[in-house]
Amino acid sequence: MPTRDEESGDPATPGAELAEEIIAQAPRDLMFVMQFVGEAQYKVLKHFQDLVIRELEARGIRREDHALLQIFIDKHATEMRDFVFSGVALSRPFRIEEIERLMRDTTNVIRLDIWDALRNHIDTVENQFVAQADDLPNQLAAIEADANGLAKR
Repeated sequence: MPTRDEESGDPATPGAELAEEIIAQAPRDLMFVMQFVGEAQYKVLKHFQDLVIRELEARGIRREDHALLQIFIDKHATEMRDFVFSGVALSRPFRIEEIERLMRDTTNVIRLDIWDALRNHIDTVENQFVAQADDLPNQLAAIEADANGLAKR
């Protein structure tokens, strides 16, 4: 799936081949899911915070008595919110053919956009890793030193 850069004669990037393989598998491996953002996130989180607080108070546990109780409340409310949104998002996934049909995309523009994004992100990550690769021996030595320190305890 050539991009505009490649059509103009520029060489393919390292991520282009991998992006092509991924897009070729898109009908099988690509799924669009819903994501709730904004006020919906806050409303559901607040609902579960209130639930946790009510249930704690019903059992005689108050925030004033426990310094870290708000962290407990927020952690459980966040887990419940994420469970709800993940379940809803996965309950109605859309395959790429459905999205293309809904968008009346007969020229595979959406696949080209996804391919472009994949290629750019793959190239960015590869370049960033290679630029930092000279520090790999130091990072491995630090990990080994930490592991040895833990083993001696």
